[in-house]
Amino acid sequence: MERALALKANWLAAHGHRIVVVTTDQRGLPPAFPMDPSITFYDLGIDYDLNNGASFASKILQYPFKQRKHRRRLTKLLKEEKPDVTVSMFCNDAAFIPRIMDGSRKVLEIHFSRFKRLQYGRKGLWALADRWRSRHDAKTVAKYDRFVVLTEEDRGYWGALDNIRVIPNPRTFIFDAPASLDSKTVVAVGRYCHQKGFDRLLKAWKMIDTNGWTLRIAGSGEDLGPLPANVVTGPSKDMKQEYRDSAFLVMSSRYEGLPMVLLEAQAAGLPAVSFACKCGPRDVITDGVDGILIPEGDIEGLAAGMKRLMDDEELRRTMGAAAYRNSEKYDKERIMALWEKLFHELS
Repeated sequence: MERALALKANWLAAHGHRIVVVTTDQRGLPPAFPMDPSITFYDLGIDYDLNNGASFASKILQYPFKQRKHRRRLTKLLKEEKPDVTVSMFCNDAAFIPRIMDGSRKVLEIHFSRFKRLQYGRKGLWALADRWRSRHDAKTVAKYDRFVVLTEEDRGYWGALDNIRVIPNPRTFIFDAPASLDSKTVVAVGRYCHQKGFDRLLKAWKMIDTNGWTLRIAGSGEDLGPLPANVVTGPSKDMKQEYRDSAFLVMSSRYEGLPMVLLEAQAAGLPAVSFACKCGPRDVITDGVDGILIPEGDIEGLAAGMKRLMDDEELRRTMGAAAYRNSEKYDKERIMALWEKLFHELS
């Protein structure tokens, strides 16, 4: 989300828009990504993150107080700044921004899917809270002038909303030429966590006669447990080179919004083997053309999809060329033109 924000904010600032970025938990840290010097930053000092890891009861007791402080400080700031458009990234401000009477039009953008809260798979009181919040989300999005989702698939899950628009995130990488695809490395990218499903990927990998191939999982996070000798893990200092050095991408996520790794891989001309999880893979990958979609949770199918691309160099190259062409759909200029069109609709 921070990378998408930086890319869009920098483009808008460079094209004559005055941009103000408001955070709640920055604590004096610099932005994670380079930002245009004309962009103004405010941090409201709400410190929601201090509650991370706290008990359910503690969060329930403290959250209303932080919400009131957040709303009060943001209301004051918006009335001082007088923006034409206020955009929420569906964080802790989403529920109350439409009620702030500062004169700006209100836009909500979601970086995950309609069912994300339910896909956490939590139990007990947390499960009840996730179900309640998921139902409440539908009421929240209807209050905005525009509601932006990342995929056509996700648009369908929200129902018949007059204010909904589909605007994907733009690709973050551009490659002058597609990868050669002649290595014997399969790459997977992401945090080592439940969402990314690397436990499922490792199960699938163990089903394959790899015949000299290596699985590279680029990322960091939780312990992945004992690994086969032909699996390499750890963060990467140069993801563009990781893609150049790979034959194809595999994505084993349990849920997504719009997976940036699929856009990055396509920009490099890599075909992908991916679970058709909610949401994103069905929008990005045309099954059998630029990649292979596997029914969600079908671990044997994931193994078969990887083996198919490992064994068929001609298929890899054909799909890789199609992926490289398809990547143009996510060109930054095309995507930002959709955002400017949306802003003009609201003027």
